[in-house]
Amino acid sequence: MFGCDCFYWNQRQQAVDFDSLPEPQPFSLPAPLPQWPQGQGFGTGRMNLGELEVIQVTKFESAWRCIQLGGNSQLGVSFYKPVGIPDGFHSLGYYCHPNDQHPLRGYVLVARQINHPQSLSSDPPPLRKPINYSLIWSTGSHYGDNGYFWLPNPPTGYKVMGIVVTHDSNQPDVDEVRCVRADLTEHCETCDLVFSMDSKSGSNQQFQIWTTKPCAMGMFGKGVSVGTFYCQGTISSSEEALTSIACLKNLDSTLSAMPNLNQIHSLIQHYGPTMYFHPEEDYLPSSVQWFFKNGALLYKDDWKEGQPINYMGSNLPSGGVNDGEYWIDLPLDDGESSSLKNGNLESAELYVHVKPALGGSFTDVAMWVFCPFNGPVTLKIGLMSLPMSRLGQHVGDWEHVTLRINNFTGELWQVFYSEHSGGRWVDASEVEFIKGSNKPIVYSSKHGHASFPHEGMFLQGATKLGVGVRNDTARSDYFIDSSIKYQLIAAEYLGEEVIKEPSWLQYMREWGPTIVYDSRSEIDKIINILPFFVRFSVENLIELFPTELYGEEGPTGPKEKDNWVGDEIC
Repeated sequence: MFGCDCFYWNQRQQAVDFDSLPEPQPFSLPAPLPQWPQGQGFGTGRMNLGELEVIQVTKFESAWRCIQLGGNSQLGVSFYKPVGIPDGFHSLGYYCHPNDQHPLRGYVLVARQINHPQSLSSDPPPLRKPINYSLIWSTGSHYGDNGYFWLPNPPTGYKVMGIVVTHDSNQPDVDEVRCVRADLTEHCETCDLVFSMDSKSGSNQQFQIWTTKPCAMGMFGKGVSVGTFYCQGTISSSEEALTSIACLKNLDSTLSAMPNLNQIHSLIQHYGPTMYFHPEEDYLPSSVQWFFKNGALLYKDDWKEGQPINYMGSNLPSGGVNDGEYWIDLPLDDGESSSLKNGNLESAELYVHVKPALGGSFTDVAMWVFCPFNGPVTLKIGLMSLPMSRLGQHVGDWEHVTLRINNFTGELWQVFYSEHSGGRWVDASEVEFIKGSNKPIVYSSKHGHASFPHEGMFLQGATKLGVGVRNDTARSDYFIDSSIKYQLIAAEYLGEEVIKEPSWLQYMREWGPTIVYDSRSEIDKIINILPFFVRFSVENLIELFPTELYGEEGPTGPKEKDNWVGDEIC
């Protein structure tokens, strides 16, 4: 179904049969999905956007395939037309997938008009055929089988959702796709580069293909990604393509595709990750309540000494902003302080915030872990690893992972692994799971508690030079199974009365004091033990390490982080 009968001659005049290339295979999670508890629209395969109803299509037939000039025959990209579209629904654009070993994991949305209580009979229809098409790129005669990329020209007041690809120069039929009324759309922007070809590849033409995403992300964003792509070539200016292509807007204020409370608990119990800590971890997590109960103190600028924090954190200052007036610190007694630093794995649990993503077409389940203390780092310089005594230490460490779940099917789509001040999304097809389940594995780095999808050593800093901070991860007997040990702390879209947020969540100040390290002293110690012929100047060495090594502001809690409302920062 995917193949097309064509050959392409590369620079060495060797024929490549496209039908002989392996087609991407659909990805399936390791275990079957459960029967989700009953609700409104979650997991039903359909989504109400107001005047439009959309479904995800994952069945395709090949439209055209491209192999990168002068490159490996596995490189390039394939373009697919959605098929099996139910009666009454219309395609909005085509899908593309790289010719690599990644399984087929994409989709495109197809749409139909539905009655909406607020729509007027005089309103233009939400979907209309394009007037015609503009050719925005083609491969040229040096390809064995040409590819042509067409931008639909929408009627006035309508927006384009995607591009159509053909293997001949005839314009596609106007019935091939639909355009969407402009007030039912949102602006979008390029996201991931799927494919790039330039003159170095043996062609005089440049060509780039990008996925797109809504410009406004986060839990208040209304943009719904259609799953199509944007391309840019040199035959004609295609800058207008990106300004013309849009995503859909969810005008359903009830967010009916989002999971209800029972479905949330079912999702966590089915997908809750197991977080493994390093076998040599000295600073384990604990519950927030254990931290408060065992000696954590609240400080204020004009207080002479710290004040105990009650078990639920109800005497913490609530709301406001992080103005630096308050902070939390360890007890003064060395024994009590050391005990608190070590944490208490038995009490530890993950704190869960559930929120809409991509206009409510996905659900983000952000799972936060608290560690009373962040330990010192180990620096790596070439083959040498040097444990530090103080650099990197701070009180109160909040880290998280986020599960992104497809609201059409209830499938786990991606996992975000937070890595200090950033992180990365990992597709479910590349995630390591607990055997026989759909529960991802998260590896927490030694002392720093950054999250990674696999075991090993991950360098933060000048990785090409082999200089930076080690993040060591490994499986051990220290772990938290968040499918069992979790606390749901917020899901604002359900309403204020559904989930009572804990008092400590409203504390917007710092969970540890600001620390400034004597980095010059520690770096000098490193310099002195290095062989003379590999010594860096102190100034150059400092520039290679992450800037947070030289001072730590006390970390803030989950609700003060940008990703509480916004999207994850990669």
